[in-house]
Amino acid sequence: MLTIIHAQERGTPNKREKIDWKLITNLPVRSRVEAIEKLEWYNMRWKIETFHKILKSSCKAEESRLRTAERLARLLAVFCILSWRVFWLTMMNRSLTAVSPTLVFTALEIHLLDQLVRNKGTRQPHGKSLATYLTKLVRLGGYLGRAGDSPPGNRVIWRGLSRLTDIELGFTIGAELVGN
Repeated sequence: MLTIIHAQERGTPNKREKIDWKLITNLPVRSRVEAIEKLEWYNMRWKIETFHKILKSSCKAEESRLRTAERLARLLAVFCILSWRVFWLTMMNRSLTAVSPTLVFTALEIHLLDQLVRNKGTRQPHGKSLATYLTKLVRLGGYLGRAGDSPPGNRVIWRGLSRLTDIELGFTIGAELVGN
């Protein structure tokens, strides 16, 4: 037996069309609560697919040429952490922009972003907020932020985070060599 769940977003959202889903499921749906539960599951599916896309495209997990299952499992564990962070930063950039950057970045990452990416000519609307540092991170990853550009996605956040990590490693090694 198949059930069709039809869900429409209430109200009119800004700058996008209303969500209008028609889902077909073979799971039992006997109430509004069960229908909402299935919609929430479906919503999670997109997050899971996005996570796997980061794992596959950014980490290039399929390209590793490790010879043992143990090494591959260790590599995938690290890639899962990296993929989660990229996905989390992408979601944070779309929602909690006015919170402290220390929620996401270490003190050294904040310092390096301040040194590497200067604020544009105008004052940042959020001051020293997470939004300011996420903007710096995506600019480090090549995001231009022009008026017509869509919000930065996983790839540009990956590139920015990858560059920041390389720079942080170089900074740390340089500080140890120089002794400062």
